[in-house]
Amino acid sequence: MNRAPIRLRVAGAFAVTMALVLVLAGGILYVRLGQHLAIVIDKQLQVRAQDLGVIIREPGASLAATGGIRFFERGESYSQLLDAEGRVLQASPPLGRRSLLTMDELSRALEGSIFTSRESVPGLDEPSRILATPVEQNKEKLVLVVGQTREERAETLRSLRNELLVAGPLALILATLSGYLLAGLALRPVDSMRRRAASISAETPGERLPVPKTGDEIERLGQTLNEMLGRLEAALQREREFVADAGHELRTPLALLRTELELALRHGGSPDELRDAIRSSSEEVDRLAQLAEDLLLIARSEEGRLELRTETLDSASLLESVARRFEWRAHEAGRRVTAGEPSGGLEFVGDRIRLEQALGNLVENALRYGAGDVQLSASTANGVVELHVIDEGSGFPPEFLERAFERFTRPDAARPRGGTGLGLSIVRVIAEAHGGGAHAANRNGGGADVWVALPAR
Repeated sequence: MNRAPIRLRVAGAFAVTMALVLVLAGGILYVRLGQHLAIVIDKQLQVRAQDLGVIIREPGASLAATGGIRFFERGESYSQLLDAEGRVLQASPPLGRRSLLTMDELSRALEGSIFTSRESVPGLDEPSRILATPVEQNKEKLVLVVGQTREERAETLRSLRNELLVAGPLALILATLSGYLLAGLALRPVDSMRRRAASISAETPGERLPVPKTGDEIERLGQTLNEMLGRLEAALQREREFVADAGHELRTPLALLRTELELALRHGGSPDELRDAIRSSSEEVDRLAQLAEDLLLIARSEEGRLELRTETLDSASLLESVARRFEWRAHEAGRRVTAGEPSGGLEFVGDRIRLEQALGNLVENALRYGAGDVQLSASTANGVVELHVIDEGSGFPPEFLERAFERFTRPDAARPRGGTGLGLSIVRVIAEAHGGGAHAANRNGGGADVWVALPAR
């Protein structure tokens, strides 16, 4: 069944359910009708016994004088009149002179009316229902017995059973076909979506599945699948842009490296010229290595495989460590890199190496593109620790702030040598791996403020 089409499985389940319902309903109807017919027979016997009892009480009355045809149906109903000893005083044909009651039943019938059943009675080889009730005639206590065969009840039940055996399978077949057709109609939109999905590929961007306006699970499924296609298309577009930008960034240092090596090979006549060429080539190789490492870091973060080795960190120690790394570069440029110590000490949990890398990228950008002194500081508010890097330059262009942390973006479009446009992207990746985020803003007094926001301890 697991390999059968859904329409067949739905129709099969519908057929099994309907079969159970029909069997249960037919069984209940059959039993209830049988009970109702039994109650009707008992009531008919009570009415007949009352009528005959009134006649028998008259002196000299007999069953033969009761207008028999009015009270009995030949072959179906009968009566007997017994004395206290069980002798048959009167009887309707074809019972004869044999008592229908046992002595125990007779003694109980003298006290009050009783019902009993017989599989057969003399002259009638059919199951019967019997009512025995006490009567008086000439001040003598007698027992009037009236009975009726249950053949009419059995015929009615047989007729009902035959009708159920005919109508039930027909109803089951019609219900199963209806279930099959309804399942087909319900699954038609799914088949339409399947055909459209088979034609969608990377070469057909913007294609979406047809969604029926039914307001049910099929519509919600189509909307969810279309949203998934949108996300996949956006991810594919980002990957294409990533590959294109990475190729562009790799092409520039490789071209420069090849040029330096060719110049050294053709024109490097002195040791100093060769050393300069090797030094320049080494710088390009370092740039290529750093670019490859940054690209690998971004790829791991997008795959959810950026591992963090977290520990409890002291913000003052972290900022001081980053500031010392850039002291010599700032000194050569006539600038300073300082780390402000937060009041009362500030501790949080994070990966020291990754956070030093993120703050190092921010200080690197501040020294390369900013001006004046660079200040590192830490603060906390509303359960968030913020690590700021502030410079005194001209700040970011306003239109660049919204996309500052995107990959391969720079404030200018010239793509100057010395940057890959991945520094701020790495900062955001590391911050998000810690459960935080990265932000940038221009200060009112001039300069840029870029910070990493992390969850506090």
